[in-house]
Amino acid sequence: MEVRKRRTRGGGRAYARGVPGLSGRVLVVDDNKVIRQLIRVNLELEGFEVVTAADGAECLEIVHRVRPDVVTLDVVMPRLDGLRTAALLRGDVRTRDIPILVISACTRPEMDSGRSAGVDAFLAKPFEPAEMVRVVRRLAGWHGVVAPGDVEPVRPAG
Repeated sequence: MEVRKRRTRGGGRAYARGVPGLSGRVLVVDDNKVIRQLIRVNLELEGFEVVTAADGAECLEIVHRVRPDVVTLDVVMPRLDGLRTAALLRGDVRTRDIPILVISACTRPEMDSGRSAGVDAFLAKPFEPAEMVRVVRRLAGWHGVVAPGDVEPVRPAG
């Protein structure tokens, strides 16, 4: 587990570039260290505190201690993949309301399985960091399904 505090300037005050007063904690789960770092840096620049995990099993080990506002998950990971992790998060009363963003090169069946597992939003790899930040911001304030590029959340059919 890697925990990074928000960056500070001057007297130790936290800052958020372009988003005054934004705060929140994101748990970033991906087995690729470079992707974890890319997501972490972009979110920290926007004022988020970021905690990382290398797979779904590590996510489940720390999620109750970290208490994130949003969880990002890759799909293909060792030990416990992202879709099973999402389902387990949704099945736990302590974590079922945490918004989940899948950042992965998902197939249509994986997206359908993800929606069934309770995933709130999907972002395809490779992704634009600014789009990822927009989706995380939206999820931090609303718990509906978000399609990248949409102005408003998209409600699931049914």
